[in-house]
Amino acid sequence: MKQIVEGSLEDLSMFENDTFDSVLCLGGALCHLVSKKRRQKAVNELIRVAKGGAPIFVSVIGRLAVCINAIVYLWPEMLEAPDVFRKYTTTGDYLGGWGFAPAHFYSIEELKKEFEHKATTLQMVGLEGIFSPHQKRYNQVYRKKMYNEILWKTHLKTCTDPCVVGTSQHFMIIFRKRK
Repeated sequence: MKQIVEGSLEDLSMFENDTFDSVLCLGGALCHLVSKKRRQKAVNELIRVAKGGAPIFVSVIGRLAVCINAIVYLWPEMLEAPDVFRKYTTTGDYLGGWGFAPAHFYSIEELKKEFEHKATTLQMVGLEGIFSPHQKRYNQVYRKKMYNEILWKTHLKTCTDPCVVGTSQHFMIIFRKRK
């Protein structure tokens, strides 16, 4: 049966335990639950609805990339509200007010830890990869269509390197629910 169901990441009670062959939580949705308690509830729900052995794909906004981008783009914020900058670069918590919605920015280890009780890590991927801090220039080069094959092959060769994963604007970890 195919259907669209409106719900909450924190409350998937409309689904029974062990329902899905795979679970997707993409687009950084987990990041917009700023409270650690709410994020852990959502993680528990993602694991609960996955069948034993099922992959669980989770993409989040990377904290190190946010730090890099803040240095490049957000100088006014750093001067006007240095405590805000310090908080989201050290704890990951950003309460909003400076051009982005409230969010929690993840480190790799933090996301792994939230799943470690009932899932194992299969793979990590830096979604923008090594080009993450140079998005504008990358897009200019991409539009020329001369280097696309080289760029794509470079991305595929490097996107699973833990250093690249950690500095990508968005990274994904694929977990497997323990049986």
